[in-house]
Parts: sequence; structure tokens; C-alpha cells
Amino acid sequence: MGFGPILTAMVTPMNQSLEVDYAEAKRLALFLTEHGSDGIVVCGTTGESPTLSAEEKLELFRVVKKAVGTRRTVIAGTGSNSTDASIRLTKLAAETGVDGILAVVPYYNKPSQDGLFRHFRALAQATDLPVMLYNVPGRTSANLLPATVQRLAEIPNIVALKEAAGSTDQMSELKRLLPPDFQIYSGDDSLTLPFLALGGSGVVSVAAHVIGDEMKEMINAWQRGDVKTALQWHLKLYPMFKGIFITTNPVPIKALVNMSGFKAGGLRLPLVDATEGEREYLAKLLKEVKEN
Repeated sequence: MGFGPILTAMVTPMNQSLEVDYAEAKRLALFLTEHGSDGIVVCGTTGESPTLSAEEKLELFRVVKKAVGTRRTVIAGTGSNSTDASIRLTKLAAETGVDGILAVVPYYNKPSQDGLFRHFRALAQATDLPVMLYNVPGRTSANLLPATVQRLAEIPNIVALKEAAGSTDQMSELKRLLPPDFQIYSGDDSLTLPFLALGGSGVVSVAAHVIGDEMKEMINAWQRGDVKTALQWHLKLYPMFKGIFITTNPVPIKALVNMSGFKAGGLRLPLVDATEGEREYLAKLLKEVKEN
């Protein structure tokens, strides 16, 4: 199946008591699908998955899928650094009606490539849902290498990869080794256009919370062969692509979502809210990108 070119890794709205605000999650998900997003990733890194309980995650899966219905895909973040726990959550997530799962490379454990292969194989074999692998070595301390992805791609329901190693060389090697229909998504907004040029399928985006329509214009231009216009969009949006990582994700994007009229709320410890200086910088950046 195709997930579509823009999948937004949605923040998890919280109320003043830092409890999950499910009503606001529904409202935000609908907004995103009306402004560039072909699908929503729920409870990924940007959704503060490390500090959410399994019960909160499952309710978010249900609420968001019910909100967007069949119009857009919903991918559930069910991976962790425990294979057994990931399998349990994946099986429960399937009952909520989601369209696929996102499985991150196990963090902290630093498994070998064979350990990674066995982890993802066990997870895929435990579900009929399509599986998107998630490689983000900057957070996990382990890099899922192209040769390992090649082995995993032979498993029928492992169909996609969110690649956030930040390397066009690694992307090139992935495209060289993988079947043509295997979907590779950039895990970095700033590499969306370069990855498309290398045969990528799209982006799992953070920036699309606030510039989803503009990102859709960039991708549409690329898809119709208008490279010049796609590049113009990339250069215009580049300051936002980089600016939302002025500090640890999802701190900046949650601040921007709050500025955009949603009640995204604060963050659970150990993450803390953006500083006054960071908020001023982000507000200025958003204004400049929208006006230019």
C-alpha cells in the first residue's frame, strides 16, 4: 500500500495538568489532513511517545483514526526497545483500526544488525498491518544499515522505512539495494527534496504542522517535473525546516502549534517548554516564512 507523500508526525496535545487532550488531538489531526498531510503518525518521537502510557497511546490511535476515517492513513507508533512490549502494543493497536505501524530501532540496548533483524522480523510476524521501520541513530545509538533493511524488505508486510540518519549516501545505498516498490521516507524535513530526487516516497514531517500546504506545493511541483519550482519552495521553506530544531524536538514545534491557534499545551518531563527567547525566534521565523 502507499501511505502518501506527506505523513505528519503529530504532537500530542496536553491540558494544563499535562494529561492527554484527546479532543484537541482530534481537532489537530483533522486540520493536518486538510492542510497537506496524506496521513498522520501518532505517538512517534514528536508525539512524546517515551512519556505516554500504553493506554494513552491506544486511545490516541482510536481517537485519531475515528477522526480522519478512511480519508487519510493513520500509522501507530508501537515500537520500543523491548521486542515483547512492542509486539503486545502492536497487537492492541491493530484492534483500533489504524492503517499501519511505525517501529523504531530499539534505543539504548544498541543491538547488533542481526539483533535488529530479529526484532523487526518478530514484530512484523505478529501483525498483518503494514510496517514502517524507523531509523534514527541520533536518538537510538544504533544505525539500521541498508543491508539489514534489504533482508527485512523480504518480509511481505515490511513495506517502508523512515530514514533519519541524515545521509544522502545511505539513502543512495538503500535505493540501490531495495526493491523499487519499497517506500523510503525522509525523516528530516530539510532532506525531503533531496530524498525525492534519489527516489524517495516522501517525508514523515514535523514542519507540516505549520507549513503543510507549502510542503505539498513543493512535492506537487517535483512530481509534475517542475524542478525549478520545487527548488524554489525548498529554499523558501528551508529556514523553517532547520529552525524547528533550535532545541530538542518536539519542543519547538509544540510551541509553534500553540502559536497557531491550537491548545497543544506543554511537555512532560524530562522535556521542558521552549524558552522565551526560543519562542520569539520561532514566532519571527513563522511570520517570515508565511510572508515571503
